[in-house]
Amino acid sequence: MSARVLVAGVGNIFLADDSFGPEVIRALERRPLPPGARVRDFGIRGLDLAYALLDGYDLAVLVDAAERGHPPGTLSLIEAEVPDGTRAAAPPEAHGMDPATVLALAAHLGDGPLPRVLVLACEPRDRPDPDRDIAPGLSTPVREAVGRAADALHRLLPVLLADPGATASLSRPEESAHPSPAGLTSPAAGGAQDR
Repeated sequence: MSARVLVAGVGNIFLADDSFGPEVIRALERRPLPPGARVRDFGIRGLDLAYALLDGYDLAVLVDAAERGHPPGTLSLIEAEVPDGTRAAAPPEAHGMDPATVLALAAHLGDGPLPRVLVLACEPRDRPDPDRDIAPGLSTPVREAVGRAADALHRLLPVLLADPGATASLSRPEESAHPSPAGLTSPAAGGAQDR
């Protein structure tokens, strides 16, 4: 029996390269993933994502922009540290998406283990300007990474659907060779950034 995998695009479409996740999901609409993979754009709806993680998936792949210190447009595959639910979780902001908070909330709300969580992250070039409310549009290197991310998901998903615990890797030399264990709690930990 094939595993159930959630591929979740996260990010704010109005905040520059933060819209990477939703753009990859749009690209996958034209190139659907194999059966067993549910593809959904969560945008900045952290509470919706927390509840989706409780829906019996074997694996979740979050597609997101995350600063990891690489050149803009670099893709990385990150193994998220899933919390055990014993600590209290603050609800996600109504108009924000902090993956660490979402995972903590899902662990707190659920009565069983969360699925394995991988993050397919893209190094942003343009981060939102705090003095501007809206800055739509991807930078050139991040826009070029959208197709590579869709290709990577097409390579990874058949393996992960067959075995959600399989070691997955990206193929390009400037991308991570193996998922690197990383919490999603702080930039220093190498995880996804606050939204």
